[in-house]
Amino acid sequence: MIRRALLSVSDKTGIVDLAGNLNEIGIEIISTGGTAKAIESAGIPVRRVEEITGFPEMLDGRVKTLHPVIHGGILALRNEEHLKQIEEQGIEPIDMVVVNLYPFEKVAKNENASVEDLIENIDIGGPTLIRSAAKNHENVVVVSNPERYDEVVEAIIEEGEVPPELRRELALEAFAHTAAYDSMIYTTLAQRFTGKKFPEHLFLHYLKVQDLRYGENKEQEAAFYREPEIKEVSIASAKQLHGKAMSYNNILDTNDALELIKDFDEPTVAAIKHTNPCGVASADDIYTAFRRAMDADPMSAYGGILALNREVTYDIVKDLKGVFLEVIIAPSYEEKALERLMKRKNLRIVETGPLEHAKPSMDYRKVVGGMLAQDRDISRLDDPSKLKVVSERAPTQKEIEDMLFAWRVTKHVKSNSIIYAKDKTTVGIGAGQMSRVDAAKIASFKAGDRAKGAVMSSDAFFPFRDGIDEAAKAGVTAVIHPGGSIRDEEVIQAANEYGMAMVFTGYRLFKH
Repeated sequence: MIRRALLSVSDKTGIVDLAGNLNEIGIEIISTGGTAKAIESAGIPVRRVEEITGFPEMLDGRVKTLHPVIHGGILALRNEEHLKQIEEQGIEPIDMVVVNLYPFEKVAKNENASVEDLIENIDIGGPTLIRSAAKNHENVVVVSNPERYDEVVEAIIEEGEVPPELRRELALEAFAHTAAYDSMIYTTLAQRFTGKKFPEHLFLHYLKVQDLRYGENKEQEAAFYREPEIKEVSIASAKQLHGKAMSYNNILDTNDALELIKDFDEPTVAAIKHTNPCGVASADDIYTAFRRAMDADPMSAYGGILALNREVTYDIVKDLKGVFLEVIIAPSYEEKALERLMKRKNLRIVETGPLEHAKPSMDYRKVVGGMLAQDRDISRLDDPSKLKVVSERAPTQKEIEDMLFAWRVTKHVKSNSIIYAKDKTTVGIGAGQMSRVDAAKIASFKAGDRAKGAVMSSDAFFPFRDGIDEAAKAGVTAVIHPGGSIRDEEVIQAANEYGMAMVFTGYRLFKH
C-alpha cells in the first residue's frame, strides 16, 4: 500500500496535478526545493525533505536527498528485519518516488554552453533516488516519465495499488532513463575534454517503435528503433497514413528513397528497389518528374518504393493505375489523391511533412563483434565552378546540368555504380558491381538507345579506360567522376579520342 511519496522533479510538467491527486487519495507528499514550492503554491500539503532528514539543503542544492533517512526509507525491503531496523533509526518507509533529472541534454545541445554549465547540470541526487527506487520496485513505485502520472494514479484509484506488471515497466523505464542520461554525459564531456569526435566508448540510445513481423527473411526476428529526439525529417519521423505495417525491407528501401529525394531542391521523383534507384528524374513540375522517373525503368520499379519531394497529385495517382507499389512516400497528398490511393489495401502510404536537406550526424554500421562509425555523407555538388575540366572539349551547359544531376543520384547508388542520365533523368543505372566496366555495361544495357547524348557519372575513378570505351559505344558524350587514378591520363585520352567532355570532382561517393 502506498502511504508516502517523494516528489522531486526538474521537468515540472503535470507535477501539481499529480500531487493534488495523490493528496486526495490520502498519500503523504515529501518534496524538495522548486518542486515543493510549486506544490505549496497550489495549496497542497507537502513536507519538506529537510523536515524529515533534520538536515538543510546545502552546497547550492547539491546535497538534499543524499541522506540515510531518505534512502533507508526507499531501499528497505518490507520484511520484518528491514522494517525493524529503519524503525529503530526513526526512518519512515517511502513507497513512491517521482523524479526526473536536470536538463543536461538540453544544455549539451547549446554549442555555446561552457564546461562549467554542463557540469552544473549533472544530476547526482536524482539518479540515486531513481536507481534506489527501481532496485526496490517490488516495494517502491518509481516514476521518471511525466506521461505515466495519470496511469499510476488510475491504477491506485481502481486497484488500491500499483500492480506488479506496471511496477516492473516503470522500473525498466527508470533504468533506461538513467542509462541514457549517463551515456549523454560521458559522450558530451569526452568530446569536450579530448576534442575528439569519436570517444573511447560508444553508447547508443534508441527507443523501440515497433516489433516487425520478421527481418530481411522470415526466419529472422526484427524490430525498429528510433532516436529519442529525431533531428530531421526521416523514415523514423514520418507518419504512415494507410496500409499494412512497414516491414524490415520496406523501412530500409523507403529510408534510401527519402534520403535521395531530400538531396534535390527542384521537383524530383525516385523509384527504389532493394535500396537502389531504378529511375530518378527532376523537372519543373512534379508530374513530369514522376512520369520520367517511372518510364526510366518501369519493369524494375514494379513492386518497389516511390518517393516524391512534392505533394502527390490526383493526376499522378491516376497514372499509377495497374502499377504495384509497396510504399509511396511524400511530403503531402491532395485529398482526392489520398482517397484514391487508400482504396489499395496493401499500399503503404507515408507522409513526411515539409522536407529539408540532410544534417550533419553520424552513421553506424554493425559488423560481427564490432561497430563502425563515420560522418554521414551530406555532400552536395551545386557549383559548376568546382568541376575540373580535364578533357580537350569543355562540357556544354546542358551536359553540366545533367552531370550535376547524375552525380547527386550516384551518392545513393551502391558501389561500384555507374549512372547514365539525360534531361535530368536517369536512363541507365549499373549498381553494386564488382568491376566498374560491368557497371557501365549494365547501365548501357538498361539505357539502350536512350544513352545517345547522355552523360555518365561514376562514384569512383576509372582504373582503366574500358569504362569510357563502353560508354562511348553506347553514345555517352560527357563523363563526371572523382579522378585520382594512376591511369587518369589514359582515361582522359580515351575521352578525347571520342570527343567526350570529362570533369573531375575531386571526391568519391562510395556506398557499401
